[in-house]
Parts: sequence; C-alpha cells; structure tokens
Amino acid sequence: MKSVVIDNGSLTLSDRDTPTPGAGDVLIAVHAAGLNAADLMQRLGMYPAPAGWPQDIPGLELAGEVIAIGEGVDQSLLNKRVCAIVGGGAQSSHCVVPAEHLTLIPENVSYEEAGGFAEAFTTAFDALVRQGKMIANDRVLISGASGGVGTAAIQIAHALGAHVIAVTRTNEHHEQLKKLGASQTITIEKVASIERVNVVLELVGAAHLNAAQHVLAPHARIVVIGVGGGGSTAELNLLNFMGTRATLTGSTLRARSREEKAEVIAHLNQVLLPLWQNGELKVHVNKTYSLEDAGAAYDFFSERGKFGKVILSISQ
Repeated sequence: MKSVVIDNGSLTLSDRDTPTPGAGDVLIAVHAAGLNAADLMQRLGMYPAPAGWPQDIPGLELAGEVIAIGEGVDQSLLNKRVCAIVGGGAQSSHCVVPAEHLTLIPENVSYEEAGGFAEAFTTAFDALVRQGKMIANDRVLISGASGGVGTAAIQIAHALGAHVIAVTRTNEHHEQLKKLGASQTITIEKVASIERVNVVLELVGAAHLNAAQHVLAPHARIVVIGVGGGGSTAELNLLNFMGTRATLTGSTLRARSREEKAEVIAHLNQVLLPLWQNGELKVHVNKTYSLEDAGAAYDFFSERGKFGKVILSISQ
C-alpha cells in the first residue's frame, strides 16, 4: 500500500505492507482522508499516535470501502462505503479500523466530503453534546468557527436547536458561517460585548478563553478542544466561575480506548447520521490534493484564514 510517512519532520510517499484485519476489525480501501491540526503536531514530533496505531503514518479520519473483514465482523459490511476516526494511519491507501467505529456514508455524499466528516463531526458532537451537555435553546459560543471542527459544530448546534454565536479572526467568513446556521457572527475582539452564553466550545485557546470566561451564564459549560491558535495558558477569574457556577473541561478523542470511541460513534450514528443523510449536515471542503501532493496539502492547511476542510484524495 502507499502511505504518507513522517521522516524527521519531512513527508514522503512510501510503500508499506497492506495490513490484515484482526478479530473485530475491517480493512478499508481508503479513497479520501482529512487533514487536522493533530497531523501538523505529529509531523513536528509533538503528538505521537497511541499504542497500536502506525507511529509514522499520519491521519485521524478516512473514507473508503470495506474490502476485508476480521473474525466476528458482520459479513454485510463488505463493500460498504464508510468513514471512520482512527488513531493514525488514515493517510494511506489502506487502513485497518475497528468495525464498531464505522459510520455509513450516505448515498449522495462523495468520498472527498466523507473524508472530512469523521474527525470534525465526532469531535464537535462529543464536545457539544456529550461533554458540554448542550440542549435546544442554549446559547453556544464557538471559537475558531471557520475551521473543520468549527463548521461542523455550527451545523450540529443549529440542527439541535441551539442559538449559535460564531467567532472568527476576521470579517471574511461571516456570510458563510450564517449559511451554516450561525445566528450571530463576530470577530474575537467583540466577544466580551455579547449576551451571556450557556456553552463555550473553545477551539482557539487562551486568546479567546480570556474573553469568553466573562460572558458565562449561570451553570455555563466550557469545553476546551483546541489551543493551537491562541496559546495553551489562560488566566481564569475564579470569582466569576464561583458566581456563575460554571464548569471548565477539556476533551480529546485520539487517546481514548476502543470501547470509549465505540460509545461515542454509536451515539453519533443515532443522532447525526439521519441529519447527514437528509442534507442538514455537510462537510465543507476547501481544497483537495492527491496523496502524492501531501506536502503541498500540509503547507496549505498550515495557512490561516481557511474555511472548511482540506482533503487528500487517494486513488485505488
């Protein structure tokens, strides 16, 4: 199989042995894989893959076709179009995935779009619904709203009946964010002036959290799932947290156990898959590159000001 390989911070395209699925696993012929901030960190040696996943092949999400199954897996999964989160190895022509981590791709959705669904929408869903306890009519503040997870979070919150305030660095993407379901769009310096919010989805880090902590409604929930755009150290006003009885938590998916991820995916398939099937949710693909052009894809992904996902398209 062909794989993007990290070699001392550089990316190369290498031939590797195609893996065989073990008990409970499937082998996927990968047609598309999304890029995420974790891939940039792994390339720099800052975010190693969990045990059991390829240590030098990046990629946390993929879409493709099930071409082989391991012992105990339902035969009906063979030849199904699926997408999935993985601990690593997605940026390759083939990847082994636990069967219980799969999401079926709707018939009207391309592999390129599906390649950017799993990580972004699973991360946003887990943070908003499972960690942030978001419910209908909540006011939800989403930082870094123009990225892959941000655009997913806006759509999820809107579809589930929340009032969404989307935060961006510039005025460039306001109209696009409103089309996704944002009720209000602001730049980061305007955060302190908005009405109080029930849920904060923190994708930027300290630069945004320093302002967001002052607009919390009683019993507000802050969920931190990204810090790359604004620093990892914030100064908290503890009196404000005491007065609002707010909670602050953080979340990552990559290092969770197989069973924990299966629970999240089962919940996502129950709640979000019908919305994806009927068109209420959509992956907004900014640009697609071939696997051979992974270096250029990483360079483009590193630039600020993008809207939506960057995808590697993989020919079989």
